Order: sequence, then structure tokens, then C-alpha cells
Amino acid sequence: MSIQKKRPVVIGITGGSGSGKTTVARKIFDQLSNFSITIIQQDSYYNDQTNMSMADRKSVNYDHPMAFDFNLLIDQIKHLLNYEAIEKPVYDYSQFTRSKQTIRQEPRDVIILEGILILDDERLRDLMDIKVFVDTDDDIRLIRRIERDTKDRGRSLDNIIHQYLKTVKPMYHQFVEPTKRYADLIVPEGGENQVAIDLLTTKMRSILMQRGNKEIKNNFDSTI
Repeated sequence: MSIQKKRPVVIGITGGSGSGKTTVARKIFDQLSNFSITIIQQDSYYNDQTNMSMADRKSVNYDHPMAFDFNLLIDQIKHLLNYEAIEKPVYDYSQFTRSKQTIRQEPRDVIILEGILILDDERLRDLMDIKVFVDTDDDIRLIRRIERDTKDRGRSLDNIIHQYLKTVKPMYHQFVEPTKRYADLIVPEGGENQVAIDLLTTKMRSILMQRGNKEIKNNFDSTI
């Protein structure tokens, strides 16, 4: 009888900007907080635009697949899957480019990968054990985006609405929503859908135990 090699579980959580995917990711993280777990955000992997002028940086379509450094993201996820630490990039929203700083990310047994276009690249999809699409109406996503960008990113209301109508909404329907067909589970209502979150965490525990994670089994048994 062969023994299956211990390997991290990767769950991909996607959806439009303001869909609630970050809330879903955080709730799963909280439910599995007794375990070895981390969240990797695709926003950290926007392209390095240091050599571009500020005007050119601001004109970039940040909701298009080409705005992301998929090669770096895929390479670093592969390192984490091999239980190797990475230097995760940091994106500076105020400068519209990647920071010179990085964050050392140690390997974990559970990797939550969250972002608007994580299901767009087949190479990245193939690294995931579970793929989730958080489905939320356009109006609700716009309201959430306005609240977030005014509070956390210092953007003006006019700027947010202009960007939403010019790129965010059309790119969602062109690139993000079509990736729904790759999802194993479609979650309406985002973080309010506790049933879906409970199902996902139970499935992740099951996969980890199947891969020989004895620590997971012991923790799981103690919660029953």
C-alpha cells in the first residue's frame, strides 16, 4: 500500500471586485485557525511598473489579465507546494506599482489564493484543489467598492465611478464572470453564506487527512 506524500491544499477563491471573496477567504481562515494556513492575494502580484511614469501607471487597466504577473505567482505557489518559503511581493496602491519591500512567506498546509482573475490562467487552476466563485450582483459590488476605495485607498468618488464604468464592470463581464465555468462551487451572497463556508472547510480537512497530515487529523478529531 503506497503512502501519499504530504502536500498543501490550495483553495482558489474568485469573483468580481467587491463580491465578498475576501470575506469568504477570511472566514475560512478563521474556521481553520488552529491549522497551518495562509492567504495569498493576487493583488500582490500586479506587474512591477517602476519604470513607467505616474501618468502611465494610472492609465493601466488593472482589471485585465495582463495587469498581473502570473508567471511569478505560479512560480511562488509551486515553491509553497514544495514546502519552500517565498519572498512575496508587496503592491503599493498609492504609487500604482510594486514596492521594493517583500514579505517572507513560510510554507503552510493550507493556502487560500484569492483574487479576481485566479481562474483565468490554466496553469494556476491546475495547482488548485478547490475552485470557488463568489457571485454577487453588480450594484452591491459597486457599493462595496466605493466604501473600500474611499476609506482604505484614498480614492475620490468620481475616480471610483469613472474607473468602474470604464474598466471594472466591462472587464468583469469579459474576463472574470466567464471563469465561473471552472469553479467547483459557486457561492452566492459571499461571506453571508455560512453553509458554503462550512462545507468548504469540512472538505479541506478531509483532503488534508487523506494526504497524511496527522496533525490535521488530531485537530479534527478533537473538534468532533
